[in-house]
Amino acid sequence: MKKIFSLVTLVIAIVAPVSAEVETTVGADVVSRYIWRGCDLGDAAFQPTLGVSAAGFDLSLWGSTGIVNFTDTKEFDVTLSYGIAGLSVGVTDYWFSTGIEPYGRYFGYKEKETDHVFEAFLGYDLGFASISWYTNFAGNDFKANGDRAYSSYCEISAPFSAFGADWTATAGFVASESVEYATEGFSVTNLSVTAQKELEISDRFSLPISAGLTVNPCSEMAYLVFGISF
Repeated sequence: MKKIFSLVTLVIAIVAPVSAEVETTVGADVVSRYIWRGCDLGDAAFQPTLGVSAAGFDLSLWGSTGIVNFTDTKEFDVTLSYGIAGLSVGVTDYWFSTGIEPYGRYFGYKEKETDHVFEAFLGYDLGFASISWYTNFAGNDFKANGDRAYSSYCEISAPFSAFGADWTATAGFVASESVEYATEGFSVTNLSVTAQKELEISDRFSLPISAGLTVNPCSEMAYLVFGISF
């Protein structure tokens, strides 16, 4: 996996100057609670992003650190993807470390001891809606009996504008038993609707803000999350 990341990064570095301009993305979100695919992963969090893209390739780094509860799991994700004509494919290396010492080792990849999870994904954007499929293929993802789980999640999202804001409606399900998603079989884990708009601070400055309601029918939980983007 590390060799794949290095190879794609090298391709971007070589091809991009010839065929396209390299763009850099720098940003961060602050959220009142970290909810991911309908799963509760912790209290308020700071989530920075750093990415570069060129010629359809995208390399992004994303992290999450608890603000209020420092024992919340810390996360560092590396995603390599390629997109063309609405189609996107890629892989993500998720790394999780509890906030309780001793922290897990980032460069530990031994099976059943690693804190990494490797996921492949395929998505297609139709414009009025998008559909994505994600499957874990390596790393720390096992069933309760010790067999590899190959946890898979499918999500359908539809954007729309209403009431002076940009909205997104999302429905997601887990295909089978998964410790990661706390499911025992096919389960709907994510029904959500999120509104985004600009909070005007002055004539020259505004902040993107969002608020979203997420319901997880599998865990019988509901969350209302507020976020600010920088």
